[in-house]
Amino acid sequence: MKNTFGNSIALTLFGESHGVQIGAVLDGLAPGINIDEDFIRAQLDKRRPVGKISTARHEADAFQIVSGVFGGKTTGTPLTILIPNTAQHSKDYSATRSLARPGHADYTAYAKYHGFEDYRGGGHFSGRVTAALVAAGAILIAALREKGIDIGTHIHSCAGIKDADFDDIKADIVKLNDLGFAVLDSGRGEEMKAAIEAAAAEGDSVGGVLETAVIGMPAGVGEPWFDTVEGVLSHALFSVPAIKGVQFGDAFEMVNGKGSEYNDRYYISDKEIKTKTNHNGGVNGGITNGMPILFRCAVKPTPSIFKAQETVDFIKKENSVLELKGRHDPAIIHRARVVVDSVTALAIADLLAQRYGTDWLAG
Repeated sequence: MKNTFGNSIALTLFGESHGVQIGAVLDGLAPGINIDEDFIRAQLDKRRPVGKISTARHEADAFQIVSGVFGGKTTGTPLTILIPNTAQHSKDYSATRSLARPGHADYTAYAKYHGFEDYRGGGHFSGRVTAALVAAGAILIAALREKGIDIGTHIHSCAGIKDADFDDIKADIVKLNDLGFAVLDSGRGEEMKAAIEAAAAEGDSVGGVLETAVIGMPAGVGEPWFDTVEGVLSHALFSVPAIKGVQFGDAFEMVNGKGSEYNDRYYISDKEIKTKTNHNGGVNGGITNGMPILFRCAVKPTPSIFKAQETVDFIKKENSVLELKGRHDPAIIHRARVVVDSVTALAIADLLAQRYGTDWLAG
């Protein structure tokens, strides 16, 4: 029963949605990495619920770093972050304790933990725990930026409304990282928000697709076969609640084309090797080729909705009907993008540490 990701740089998550606190332990960090608490707060703000397009549960996320940092820099020992929970409404869940919420992990958690799990608000499976992931990810995002590696994610589509495509990726990442609702076309962003509000008014929810770019990665990172860049990133990305699919480059579009259309042709520019297109998303043979890493994540509609749904009572072994109460997101895609940035940073930092050594990130 493991809650840890990573080899050279490892992250362990702990806590439950309605517990006293949630948190993270980062182990394997090089000593001497700068810790910017203002940046951590700014990243947590991007995950925070906003208006009618989010849940009414608002947390201060007043994090505390209790180990692994001294004088504003990492010490090289395990770095522990604690975030208190202060806005729990646990009574919202007592009446439905044994009802399997469709799309949630209630039944699977019961099957795995034999009924000893904290069921309130999804417990350890709740999106609330991603706050700790974002706080830890902020440390790695900032450290990678110091090494010239930048990460940015936009809402590629939501409720069937498509955003503009990446163009000048470096400039686009700078723009996105300053936005609360991460879209490249603000007009389409307003359309998405209206669609989310419309779903909320119906007691329903919507999903979409996130698209992420990583620039500045050197060629030659990753392992063939079982620890490919795509494999390691996908492993991390599927930890984010509601992500049900990952696509690198133009993966699913390629199947309808030909090799002559989708092969990325190489050329030399200023003595650097580049490709004229990037259909493979910056990865060949599981190893980075120096082009931007590009991937998309499918985010399903939030499973907590206010419409009556058929389900089962998994303790009584009876059919039932569920009508949810409480506070729920009509969409999580706009909040999930900073979580995707965070797990991406974790996976990339771990891959780089395996390639160049753990001290590289602070060098």
